[in-house]
Amino acid sequence: MTGSRYLMESEEEARRLSEQARALPVHGHLSSTGLSAGMKALDAGCGPGVITSIMADLVGRGGSVLGVDINQQRLEEARAHCAPLPQCSFVQGDIRKMELASDTFDYVWCQFVIEYLAQPEGALAELIRVTRPGGRVVVADVDALGLQNWPVSPELEEGCRKFVAALAAVGLDLHIGRKMFHLYRRAGLEQVRVQLAPLWVVAGAADARLITDWRQRFATLEPVVSPVFGGTSGYQGFCEQYLALLSDPDALKYAVLLITEGQKR
Repeated sequence: MTGSRYLMESEEEARRLSEQARALPVHGHLSSTGLSAGMKALDAGCGPGVITSIMADLVGRGGSVLGVDINQQRLEEARAHCAPLPQCSFVQGDIRKMELASDTFDYVWCQFVIEYLAQPEGALAELIRVTRPGGRVVVADVDALGLQNWPVSPELEEGCRKFVAALAAVGLDLHIGRKMFHLYRRAGLEQVRVQLAPLWVVAGAADARLITDWRQRFATLEPVVSPVFGGTSGYQGFCEQYLALLSDPDALKYAVLLITEGQKR
């Protein structure tokens, strides 16, 4: 997201986000960072509502979960997905400036959003503002998304560096996960802890879901990234090399998720 534009937006994005959420052990991540029955929780950047529904299961009918997203279409999808869950509600808003009361939520969750923001400090400050004293703020985000692979040719390694640099130039930080601990400490949060979890681990050929996920990423990001490869042809060559690596039965591929949690004073 740069300004109010989400770089990954496409007709297939709701499907990709939903499948990604279902592939992760989100229930365990939420419960291990403090979400429990009866809490008033916020899903900041809720997308199509898959994680919101998991949060609703954890808080139960005695709690509540509010989903906030900037995209009206995602909110419509989230409302449909969570329709059987009366403890869920949704509002449209930018997590950098939410029209919500301060000191409101027991637990605030934000996954795969901060990476798109040019000024993560401001977004974190807003998440803290709406959390009640003693409540928990949790950010789950990527670190070096999909670039920890072996074996990798020097050509593909250089292509990966270009890919990351092109995204960084428009505000998408694929190394944001490692930075959140420092930002939490500077923001004054207490009991700051970090969990390292796999986003995926592929020893051998990747499954169809991950291949499709990366094809969609590459297609959506082409207007932003292709100039650093000298145009569409060079960019597509890089993409096919990366996809071939994902399909290589003799190669290891993995990506890291860092989950940072802290308590508001």
